[in-house]
Amino acid sequence: MKKICISLVLVATVLLLASASYAQKTLRISLQLPLKHHLGQNLLDFQQEVEKESNGSLKIEIYPSAQLYKDKEVPQAVASGAIEMGVASLTRFAGTIPAVDIFYVPFMFDSPEKVVKATASGSTIRKALDEAILGTGTRVLWWQAYGSSILLTKKEIIKTPADMKGKKVRVFGKTLGDTVLAVGGAPTMMSGSKQFLAYQRGTVDAGMTGITAVKSRKLYEVMDYMTLTYNADIEFIVIINEKVWQGLTEKERAVVSKAGLRVEKELREKMGAIEQEVLEWSRDKIKVVDLTDAERNAWREATKSVVTGYEERSGALGKLVVEEAGKL
Repeated sequence: MKKICISLVLVATVLLLASASYAQKTLRISLQLPLKHHLGQNLLDFQQEVEKESNGSLKIEIYPSAQLYKDKEVPQAVASGAIEMGVASLTRFAGTIPAVDIFYVPFMFDSPEKVVKATASGSTIRKALDEAILGTGTRVLWWQAYGSSILLTKKEIIKTPADMKGKKVRVFGKTLGDTVLAVGGAPTMMSGSKQFLAYQRGTVDAGMTGITAVKSRKLYEVMDYMTLTYNADIEFIVIINEKVWQGLTEKERAVVSKAGLRVEKELREKMGAIEQEVLEWSRDKIKVVDLTDAERNAWREATKSVVTGYEERSGALGKLVVEEAGKL
């Protein structure tokens, strides 16, 4: 009898452990950048809070440095359910929702204050874009501030629009490509993870990227100049498959939402300091080229046509967000 009781206790324990294991839900997140990058640190903060506040019912697994999917592959991978969550640059949805490129319209958001207002969770611009993305089968959990767009070159300094003529330029969005075309350059669409080799091999003459990528991707090793054009604001979004989201309990969704909004707010508030720190760090590794007011105004004038092209391509939603941007 004693042996039977012990056996029953062991069976019950095994069943209890199996049940607990089965109840735990794993959410995998694909990230194209290394964990040391500020977007990676942002995800680690999210992971820590969700696993703690969900009392172990949710496990977060982060796959950095494009281990599973490249940036351009993330929207489809998440929408199809191949992976539960992913981080992608906002422009990766431009194929189906051209209006998301509003942040790449040159000089549309020409101050940190305008960026903060436009990207706030309650803003008309943010709500309209999040709702449109939901129609693809993916839900936006939070936005990740990446920073300002700058221009890298290898052999020649670029300061004016005229300097861009005939240059092959790496871009990461259709509207950024239009910006390059407007000043006489030839845009080449390329994922962030492919930049280093492209610059090293001379596949392109110049490249648009974010300030922080110069350090995290070691681009200073293969480029000579960094021109502070600040022509666009780069935004990334953290998305989750909508069916997976609906499969979470109400409590789990609350935990995820709260953690996402918290880490979004914290990153947005310190983005300026992060960029400034990387900029100062970079100055003895790559030549930093500041623009005068006159040079920056020349860029504004030369790229005005990009707004018209954006509105024509993005329809009613594009016109709405341009109008809202104007109110800022």
